[in-house]
Amino acid sequence: MRIDVRGLTFEVTEGGPPGGPVVILLHGFPLNRHGWAGVTPHLHAAGLRTYAVDQRGYSPGARPSGVEAYTAAECVADAAAFVDELAGGSAHIVGHDFGSLVGWQLAAAHPSRVRTLTAVSVPHPAAFAQAILTDPDQQRRSSYIELFRTVGKAEHVLSRDGGAGLRKVLDGVGPRLDVYAAALLEPGALTATLNWYRALVVEDLVKVGPVARPTTFVWGERDIAVGPLAAGLAADHVTGDYRFLPLPDVDHWVTDAAPEVLARAILERVAA
Repeated sequence: MRIDVRGLTFEVTEGGPPGGPVVILLHGFPLNRHGWAGVTPHLHAAGLRTYAVDQRGYSPGARPSGVEAYTAAECVADAAAFVDELAGGSAHIVGHDFGSLVGWQLAAAHPSRVRTLTAVSVPHPAAFAQAILTDPDQQRRSSYIELFRTVGKAEHVLSRDGGAGLRKVLDGVGPRLDVYAAALLEPGALTATLNWYRALVVEDLVKVGPVARPTTFVWGERDIAVGPLAAGLAADHVTGDYRFLPLPDVDHWVTDAAPEVLARAILERVAA
């Protein structure tokens, strides 16, 4: 299905019983809504209604030009609009990677729209920013961001040789690798999605307030992009009921690597 909000058209995969509690699923880079395909059947079986959205830059009808169109404020406003359009103003939110950053900020700024939050791989923005600014290990893990922020060079490195660079980034993601890569190699897609990085201001992440909504944070212990300090600091920024679920032998691609475990974590959070 497609939804029209904020003057843009977003691609959405819906599923589960009509009338069930709504879960909105927000992906990150360089995945898309199809990354939830291993998770949603478990949620549907439990009676939940799901909407997996291709976010700004990923949906062909939602690719405004200019870096300023991809600020955190714009992406969070999109998420708030998704909740209003798809769930009547309140939903369970699940986000991975950049989708996690959006979910945290939505819960902090618009708590009435978030029934529960399950954040995957990326911790609370202030925790992540603190680690980036102070921890040499996290600085090393986040060094790729400098490339992604470099206009032109990043597009060339990722798309050359038929997308070999992009496929290297996606190494280990599993059988949906070609689905993710093909979508980002469409004209205009790489620049639009990389603009999320180019609009990112680490110092602004420090200012994101605490989350009072019931929250679960799921993190793979083999994540090469997010280290243990950042993951552990997330607890300092949640005032509501909080659960931290570290997954041994799981990397950054939790949605693909451990969909059943992630689904159980979501269901436990929703039930609680």
